[in-house]
Amino acid sequence: MTRTDATRLFGTQQPPVQGRVLRAGPLEARLENGNLRYIRYDGHEVLRAISYVVRDRNWGTLTPKISRLGIEETRSGFHVTYLAGYSNDGADLTVETRIQGASSGRLTFTARAVAGQDFETNRCGFTVLHPINGLAGAPVTVEHCDGSVEETVFPELIEPWQPFKSIRALTHAPAAHLKACCRMEGDDFEMEDQRNWSDASFKTYVRPLELPWPYVVPASSELTQAVDLQIEVTGSARAAGRIGRSDALSPVDITVNGPTGATFPRIGLLVNPEDVAQALGSVGLLSDIGPQAILCHFDPTASHGVEDLRAFRELQQAFPAAFDLEYVVACEGDLDAEFARLAEMIAESGLEPASLAVCPSVDRQSTPPGSSWPDCPPLENIYQAARKAFPRTVLGGGMFSYFTELNRKRPPTGLLDFVTHATNPIVHAADDESVMETLETLPHITRSARAIIRADMPYRLGPTTIGMRQNPYGARTFPNPNEERICMSSDDPRQRGLFAAAWTLGYAAAIAPAGLQQWVPSAFAGPRGVVTKSGDDLLPIGRLVKCLARLSGLPYLTCSTDDPRSVAALGVATGGQPTLLMANLTGRPVEVRHAATATLGPYEIVWP
Repeated sequence: MTRTDATRLFGTQQPPVQGRVLRAGPLEARLENGNLRYIRYDGHEVLRAISYVVRDRNWGTLTPKISRLGIEETRSGFHVTYLAGYSNDGADLTVETRIQGASSGRLTFTARAVAGQDFETNRCGFTVLHPINGLAGAPVTVEHCDGSVEETVFPELIEPWQPFKSIRALTHAPAAHLKACCRMEGDDFEMEDQRNWSDASFKTYVRPLELPWPYVVPASSELTQAVDLQIEVTGSARAAGRIGRSDALSPVDITVNGPTGATFPRIGLLVNPEDVAQALGSVGLLSDIGPQAILCHFDPTASHGVEDLRAFRELQQAFPAAFDLEYVVACEGDLDAEFARLAEMIAESGLEPASLAVCPSVDRQSTPPGSSWPDCPPLENIYQAARKAFPRTVLGGGMFSYFTELNRKRPPTGLLDFVTHATNPIVHAADDESVMETLETLPHITRSARAIIRADMPYRLGPTTIGMRQNPYGARTFPNPNEERICMSSDDPRQRGLFAAAWTLGYAAAIAPAGLQQWVPSAFAGPRGVVTKSGDDLLPIGRLVKCLARLSGLPYLTCSTDDPRSVAALGVATGGQPTLLMANLTGRPVEVRHAATATLGPYEIVWP
């Protein structure tokens, strides 16, 4: 791949992570940066990943430096050894690692970590990821650290807290003829439902969250842990799984049928106070995109004031759409007085908000299991004060952060006209495949949100950018001056490439069943925007959002693809002729077959 191609696809010249597939008979796993992904047997995915993870005090994932890598492969097995070095605030941690796989279905991953100095961390050890599709609601046997055994199921709806604690082993059936037992040694493990953060996995991780963090691995001390996976064939009726499109040459089939009964949501774009000037200078492009709504972010704790509301009013006069005000409630005194002051500022500015969404400032920070909830007035009091000051304004609540926070602090929906939350795909992993995998989770998120807010209540989603606008899990988002793929960064370079456009079309297809009233897929300007930095042209995602805005209100069509990890498809009814949009979600050419067979290039989008 040339540098020009890399920039066109990813907005950066940093190449994608490359892995090596290891095979031992029917057992297969990909070795990637020292960790294992896509562990399969007979072509069936058994585990999504086994990883050794080290995180800093802000939950940032530290990147290891791999040395002394040795790989041996035979027909009956593979053997991998290496050293992984981690550095954090001047302290070093060295991890001696061994991976062994056998055609019998046995896979072991062991690690011995030694701290050179006192090493501060929020997590240091193994995480095991089980995939969600096919396992949500399916049986699992949990062996606990005290030897007790629990016959239960993986959660169907997304669990706000840990579904299982004190885990020694998990046993499930990846296929009708297979049984997989994953045993974890060296510490207490527990599971979280990573669908909360839009990760496509149930994650079992080391060290319970109820214990203090960050914690220190003392200098010269050792931590030894192991993951032992045993896969057994339990029946003679073997059903061969699909290894994946990377090994297949057949086209991806797309099927489009009749209306679903739902319509495509209104499209909005986020505008922050610091980006109003650029929006005013690029109002022609804004009009060309034609979003139905502008989401105006307003935060008194960030010193936003009446002058920022006046700027929003100026933009409203230049581009007359529905202007929705997103207000961060300071909660620093009398709520009635705070909302009365907001009403005064809005009246003084001349802004005419179509709706008002409110969220307490402290609720933008997550409250993990075992932590104390911050001081905050009850949501009922906040919503009642907002309604008192704005009796005729459409009022929304929920969370300005992610579904995690909505799931853990559920709003009293009877006091609201709509509920909203955002999502972000780079909380735990930021490689290309992990970001695309988050699309698998969106139907789980919207279905779980509907269980919280009622099926008939207006539901708004966004912003849903790849870059993180605010970090609920640490003190800050992470700077990205070298334009890398890093977790929790406010500026992800892929926003400027074809990758973000393809991911966003995949997002549009995945949320089709949710019956959303409004979706904000992006900001207008800035690092998470749809226009170039100069403001004189649309990025690929901007051209897609322009297309999506023209679909608002049109009926969804039932649309499916036989390989949703490779190709996303969205169908809408436009007059007598259905409209089909397709996106290649991979970094390789893919053949698709609908009315005819065509080849989509890496992350290429096709729309009318």
